[in-house]
Amino acid sequence: MVPVKSFWLAILVLFATPSLFAQQTDSAYVRQNYTKIERRITMRDGIKLFTSIYIPKDQSKKYPILLNRTPYTVSPYGEQNYKTSLGNFPAEMHEGFIFVYQDVRGKWMSEGNFDDIRPQIANKKSKKDIDESSDTYDTIDWLVKNIKDNNGKVGIYGISYPGFYSTTSLPGAHPALKAVSPQAPVTDWFIGDDFHHNGTLFLADAFSFMSTFGVPRPTPITPDKGPKGFKFPIQDNYRFYLEAGSVKNLKEKYFADSIGFWNNLFAHPNLDTFWRARNIQQHLTHVKPAVMVVGGFFDAEDAYGTFATYKSIEKQNPGANNILVAGPWFHGGWVRGNGSSFGDINFGQPTSTYYQENFELPFFKYHLKGEGSFNPAEANIFITGRNEWKKFSAWPPQETENRTLYFQPNGKLSFDKVQRTDSWDEYVSDPNSPVPYQDGVQARRTREYMIDDQRFAARRPDVKVYQTDILTEDITLTGPVLANLVVSTTGTDADYVVKLIDVYPEDSPDPSPNPRNVIMGGYQMLVRGEIMRGKYRNSFEKPEPFIPGMVTKVNYALPDVAHTFKKGHRMMVQVQNSWFPLADRNPQKFMDIYQADPSDFQKATHRIFHDVNNASALTLTVLKP
Repeated sequence: MVPVKSFWLAILVLFATPSLFAQQTDSAYVRQNYTKIERRITMRDGIKLFTSIYIPKDQSKKYPILLNRTPYTVSPYGEQNYKTSLGNFPAEMHEGFIFVYQDVRGKWMSEGNFDDIRPQIANKKSKKDIDESSDTYDTIDWLVKNIKDNNGKVGIYGISYPGFYSTTSLPGAHPALKAVSPQAPVTDWFIGDDFHHNGTLFLADAFSFMSTFGVPRPTPITPDKGPKGFKFPIQDNYRFYLEAGSVKNLKEKYFADSIGFWNNLFAHPNLDTFWRARNIQQHLTHVKPAVMVVGGFFDAEDAYGTFATYKSIEKQNPGANNILVAGPWFHGGWVRGNGSSFGDINFGQPTSTYYQENFELPFFKYHLKGEGSFNPAEANIFITGRNEWKKFSAWPPQETENRTLYFQPNGKLSFDKVQRTDSWDEYVSDPNSPVPYQDGVQARRTREYMIDDQRFAARRPDVKVYQTDILTEDITLTGPVLANLVVSTTGTDADYVVKLIDVYPEDSPDPSPNPRNVIMGGYQMLVRGEIMRGKYRNSFEKPEPFIPGMVTKVNYALPDVAHTFKKGHRMMVQVQNSWFPLADRNPQKFMDIYQADPSDFQKATHRIFHDVNNASALTLTVLKP
């Protein structure tokens, strides 16, 4: 995967990295065909950003520039030390571009102070008014004026945090910037990306990532002298976070006041100006470069950002050249491996190879070199279940209808509205015995939880399960899923997790080969899950307590899906009140959870209503046949 986000994502890289022979071959190719230079490019306020530049040795023609701005280091450092490969995948490297990698302001060997998802300054009045857009503009301006034999055209790409830096190149873009591809871009750190989902702290990600990434760097430094990955004293993440007792305990024991991001979490528990200033969406206006937003439906980090970025550009720039490509991928999976499977699920074709050959390489070749043709659809979507690529003129597609899937008594689920009165399920949720996010024991948060079997959760008494009869026809969902819960609790706060699941027929064949002894008969494949911190049900700015025992609506959106529930399968919904340690625990009492002590976590009795007047349901965007 392009830039490692933290220690736990290093595991992802280990399994996704090409073979050692392939690395050696690519490394030799880079040395034989590129000249590496390093420069410190001066920004308008005098700060210098460390930049590595790989220039094709073949000078028979001019080349466009492909820029990647990153907080994860441009290493290796030194003009005699070369990367093992360039670009997102080998075909880009062999195609021939001037590849440029830059440490962003305040990271690694660049000067200045780092600011997480640095706020945008809309109306800059002096050279002191800098943001990531101005740094990108100044970098491009220097490159096109100082790098010999460039053709005057620049493209930008990046995955995850570099995806955010790709997005920030769009406001006030440099005239030479012609093509931008934000991929799984960090977009909104309070509503849906990385460290918060609907106001709920994604505990395992935030702690593991920031324990290394968030360590201050007073002066420019290389990775060998930088912070090392946090060494977990317990190699069972469920037990490690549970035994810590609370988020406050974790901070006091391991961070004190050394990690600025954690200090900000405690200082800004609700959606306020701090978080709003860090949302780039409002600034995505007057977009001129061609844009290709890319992401994965099973991306554990930034699935939200992919669709939010695309939709924001569409809404605010009706005439922009802006397209969407989304497939069955984990975080960065479109450029690692061939994408023929993920977890236990096989897609029947190399989806990542298809993307590389039909989207990314043609996108940059056409817009930066004027070579070939590139005529994609507005939305290019791989639909799992039916396992095929579909082209749409809009996203969500216009050829859809909203259908309501109602919870029913006795664990049933149906498109027919329940007619019964006074119907509910009642159960006890204990935050001191939270529902795990995945079966088994994990040292770190895995990426496969996004698509994994949910039978382990269905067996718990504090997880309510609803499923349809066996489907008599295919049902394809393409777009958002809306959870419309009608609930009550004896507490004054609660989290709600809704999971949409594809239940396989009992006679489904097992994989072959099957080294993990996966049983596909009755497999409960997670299609989409999302959490809502109940106190934010009406406002992320002004949290409200629940009134104990009062029937209350909790409505929220799950990130978009593209999946076919095949004939012979069932649709299932699971509802629970914890998702640990993926999400931090809710004490089930109305308070600032960042200040909670272990003694604050209390049991509560919950009801999920499904009667004619209080109908819990999901609103689905169903593709018309």
